[in-house]
Amino acid sequence: MEWKNQAAELARTAVHPTSRWYPTVMSTPRHVFVPRWYTAGPEGWTPVDGPADEEAWARAAYADQTLVTRVGPMHADHASDGEAVTGRPTSSSTLPSLVVKMLSYGRLRECRDLLDVATGSGYSAALACAQIGDDCVTTVDVDPYLTGAAAERLAAIGHAPKVLTQDAAATLPGEYDRIVSMVSVPSIPASWLRVLRPGGRLVTTLAGTGLILTADKTDDGGAVGCIEWDRAAFMAARTSDDYPPLLNELHKKVSDQEGEEVTTSSFPVLDVMQAWEVWSMLTLTAPGIEHRTGTDDDGGRMAWMLHQDGSWARAHTTPGGRTTTVHQGGPRRLYTLLEEIRWRWIEHGELPVYGARVTITPEGATTLSRGGWTVTL
Repeated sequence: MEWKNQAAELARTAVHPTSRWYPTVMSTPRHVFVPRWYTAGPEGWTPVDGPADEEAWARAAYADQTLVTRVGPMHADHASDGEAVTGRPTSSSTLPSLVVKMLSYGRLRECRDLLDVATGSGYSAALACAQIGDDCVTTVDVDPYLTGAAAERLAAIGHAPKVLTQDAAATLPGEYDRIVSMVSVPSIPASWLRVLRPGGRLVTTLAGTGLILTADKTDDGGAVGCIEWDRAAFMAARTSDDYPPLLNELHKKVSDQEGEEVTTSSFPVLDVMQAWEVWSMLTLTAPGIEHRTGTDDDGGRMAWMLHQDGSWARAHTTPGGRTTTVHQGGPRRLYTLLEEIRWRWIEHGELPVYGARVTITPEGATTLSRGGWTVTL
C-alpha cells in the first residue's frame, strides 16, 4: 500500500503542525496494526478485511477514528468474513489524536523508561518507540493474542520494544519513569506505584468517566496530581476474555413496571453519557450504573438507569414536553442521585470533577477534591 500521503493527511488532522508528534504520526504506518477490524450494523459487528480492499483499508486506517478490533472474545483477525459478531467491544485501535494526547500528558521527553498499558493493536507503542527509542518502551496487555500480534507488527516496521502478556493491575516487572494507560481504571493500581520511580509520572483515565488523571510520584510512595481540563474515555481494563454481561434481564423486567416510587422531574430526559461532566460526577458518586436511551412509539424520549444491585430507574419525556415522569425501584434511587447532580450543575454552572486535585496513597486509594467536594475511589 502507498500509505505515506494518507499518513501525512492523518498527521494534519490529528496533530498540530508544530507538535513534536507530527512527524511521528506522519511516518508511522497505522494500517500495519489494523489489517482487520469491525464495523457496527443492525445485526452486530461485521469484520472488514483490509487487504481485500486497499482503498477502504487506507481510508479507515488513516482517519482519526477508533477501529474496533475485538468484540467479546473474538478478534477481527479470527472472525469469518461477512459473519456478524454480537457483544461488546473489548479491544480497539484508538483514534490517533487521543493516543497522542495521552502520550503527550506523559511528558516523554524527560523519560528513560515508559510502561504503555494496554498494547491493543500496538500503534501506541509504535509512536512511543519513534519518540524515545525501542529500548525505553515496555508495553503490556492481558491478552496473549494481542501481545503476540502487536510484537510481530511492530517488528514488521522495525521496532522491538519489550512486549509482555501481563495484567497491569497485578505485580509488574521493572521500574519506569512514566506509565501511560490506554485503558481506564476504577482507581490507581498499587502495582503501578510500586514500579514508578521517584518523581515518575502516571497518566490514565478513570473508568466510567471522561476524566484524564495525571499524577507524579511522591516520596512516601503515593502520588499527587490533578484531573486535567480535558476529556477522554477508554474501554475499561479487564482481566478475562470479556466484560461481565450487561443487565439485559433487569432492563426487560422493568421496561413497564410502575416501580416503588413514581415522581415528576423538572428536567427533560438527559442522555447522561453525552453530558460528560454529569456522567463523570455520577459515576464517581455511584459507580457501575448502566445507561440506556431510546424513544417510544410517539417519539417521546426515554432513559433507563440500571445497577447490578437491583436498583433501576425509567424516565420518559413526552414529545415537546419539558418535564419527565420517573419510575424507580430497588435499594437505591438512581434517578434521584442524577437529579441532585443536575441541580448542582445548574446552580454552580459547573461540577467539581474537572480540575480536581488528586491524592493517591501508596496502596492506590485515589481521592479527588475541589471546592469542598471530595470523593475517594
